Amino acid sequence: MADKTIEVRAFSFLHKVFDERRWPQPLPVAWPEAAPAARLVEKLKINPREVEAVFINGVARHLEDVINPGDRVALVPPGTPGPYRVLLGLVKKA
Repeated sequence: MADKTIEVRAFSFLHKVFDERRWPQPLPVAWPEAAPAARLVEKLKINPREVEAVFINGVARHLEDVINPGDRVALVPPGTPGPYRVLLGLVKKA
């Protein structure tokens, strides 16, 4: 039977949210089926404006992209400096 959880981590000031809520990193979250990353943000009761992107299994993705059971996920807040935004895939090259 496949794992029905995901591992969630947070970067920058979102890490503080995890600390304030006394959540471990990684935080195991029940995730029974494929669903958009936005659903994870909602499930964790984090303001969607505080999450610009997610890393799913090490690849930068948007909140519309799908998380599958067993995935490793990291929440990325807004504010990543300019050139790194392109290198990480948070924005596309012009």
